[in-house]
Amino acid sequence: MKKGPLAVVGASVLWGTAGTAGLLVSADSVALAAARLVIGGAALALFAGKGARRAVSPATLLAAVAVAAYQLCFFAAVGRTGVAVGTVVAIGSGPVFTGLLSWILHRERPSGRWALATAAAVAGCAALIAGGGEEAAGPGGQMVSGVLFALLGGLVYAFYAVCAARAIAKGAPSDGVMGVLFGGAAVIMLPVLLWSGAGWLGEPKALLAVLYLGLASTALSYVLYGRGLRTTPVATASTLALAEPAVAALLGLVVLGERLAPVSWAGLALLAVSLVVVALPDRRPRPGVPEVVSAPGDPAVRV
Repeated sequence: MKKGPLAVVGASVLWGTAGTAGLLVSADSVALAAARLVIGGAALALFAGKGARRAVSPATLLAAVAVAAYQLCFFAAVGRTGVAVGTVVAIGSGPVFTGLLSWILHRERPSGRWALATAAAVAGCAALIAGGGEEAAGPGGQMVSGVLFALLGGLVYAFYAVCAARAIAKGAPSDGVMGVLFGGAAVIMLPVLLWSGAGWLGEPKALLAVLYLGLASTALSYVLYGRGLRTTPVATASTLALAEPAVAALLGLVVLGERLAPVSWAGLALLAVSLVVVALPDRRPRPGVPEVVSAPGDPAVRV
């Protein structure tokens, strides 16, 4: 496997640790997500330094709004549908929307292998999460609106992923792109954090957990994700990001003593095989698809 896909998988592993770390905090989920994004976004902006200036464009600024919008859409979805359904729809629709947007906006047509592997990965993700047996929350009307919020979340995720990949392909430094996206989102989410209350950050355990969520599972993970996008097609990267729920499930098994139902084990196996398939290099050239190259002056991908 090349370094680009490995960097994306590394980011997904860090994302997958967020749920376990979040259990150390008793704060409201929206406040926790806002604190994580504010800390992580500030760290990414500082790490990017002057490179962020080279990455500023109307597209990346709009993508920063999409990063913040994803958080709000996701929590609006799970509040109406329950965690299982909202997570499956939001995370599962992301790679599909990413492939479609890449095709529509930039004529980067995904391969048939990607389509089959992505469909299998989404199915595996659904089986993995559904095996937990959680019931959806709320009546039918809330379920419909919750699914729509989850789909909107998947769409805005795809939008900012495609914008980031395009900016990197045009020569913007990947660290700078992530600094603009998440630094801008941090500015947007700061009022949300203040409105929802930040007094819980005074607890040492909560503060340590949020620092981990912000610095590791957000800042470091998106440094890796951005560097992975230098050489990995964005549709492939979005599918590889489905490793996140698998890591979360394994941590629940090992750290929290949770048990997986047989259907979850089957989903985990299907997801693993699908991610290996989609990560394998495509040896056949695809006409009309521009090659994603490293930004000039960027250091090598570190994995």
